Amino acid sequence: MSVIINLLLFIVILGIIVFVHEGGHFIWAKITGVYVYEFAIGMGPKIWGFKKGETEYNFRAIPIGGFCQLAGEDLDEDDLQDIPKDRLLQSKKPFERFLILVFGPMNNFILAVILIFLIALFCGGTTMNPVVSKVEKNSAAYKVGIEAGDKFLMINNHKVKTSDDISLYLAVANPKKTQTFVVLKDNNKKKTYKIKAQKIKENGETTYRYGIGFSQKRTKGLGASLTYTYKKTVSIFKQMFLTVGYLFTGKVRLNQLSGPVGIYSVVGQQRSAGFANLVYLMAFLSINVGVINLLPIPAFDGGHILFIIIELIKGSPVNPELENKIHSLFLILLLILMAIITFNDILKLF
Repeated sequence: MSVIINLLLFIVILGIIVFVHEGGHFIWAKITGVYVYEFAIGMGPKIWGFKKGETEYNFRAIPIGGFCQLAGEDLDEDDLQDIPKDRLLQSKKPFERFLILVFGPMNNFILAVILIFLIALFCGGTTMNPVVSKVEKNSAAYKVGIEAGDKFLMINNHKVKTSDDISLYLAVANPKKTQTFVVLKDNNKKKTYKIKAQKIKENGETTYRYGIGFSQKRTKGLGASLTYTYKKTVSIFKQMFLTVGYLFTGKVRLNQLSGPVGIYSVVGQQRSAGFANLVYLMAFLSINVGVINLLPIPAFDGGHILFIIIELIKGSPVNPELENKIHSLFLILLLILMAIITFNDILKLF
């Protein structure tokens, strides 16, 4: 029963995120007069749907992803349907096309902000202060002199503003090497510590610990909720952008990424931690989807926006057939990448 519940929650969470994302494209396509063939949640064969006006609204069999099919994305389909030229995506002004493309990710960001705010308002937020609350006796941090009450200012030359920053910078640091911590002591003096994490083996697995704990005060009320929403949203964005950057520089490896199988595993973990954690997971994933889609890579929304920028620079549109072929090629490459990530996720289960 637990597996079924987790699977349903996984489908609902991804379905909402996809619906909101594709809804952004759909709304602005309708506003600007682009012909919309289909609005679909899921991929693969149709299992249920209806047609209203010119557009088909469908649920498809594979509950991962979705799409909003616009006239102009498939030139052969446009010829078969005899779509008026002024209803094609390419016929619209660059700014109109930009709005259609950008409001998929923007809707994801808006959804995330709303969810985080609701969590803080009804369940409470936290202060997110990067202040040490506990140091384990005889730990690596204890031995160099870090104490409860120390406020983290920097880790390996990265500025620290919240407790999330500490988790992020330690997660991407090489635990086998010495880390540099700059803290503010109770006497308002800065002190620099060089710390190498302790290597610990538990249940056949190797972990690295610094022995530092951070406990956050619960916050309530409208003002505190707004503050928490701002801090947490900025923190997630920072995590996403740094992760993408580290992926290209090699600090984050491909096998550290997660796909649908990995997300399903996390859904089960967050469900056991409570409803608020599930809502937070949805917000986190929504920002992830938005940021990834804005990357200037063909097949992503950011790739389409990149072609709009190229058009503005060169003063004329890129050949639609050439652009579609480039997007199709990168889509195939992305599907291969997703298959590799999914395979790695499955290996992690065993």
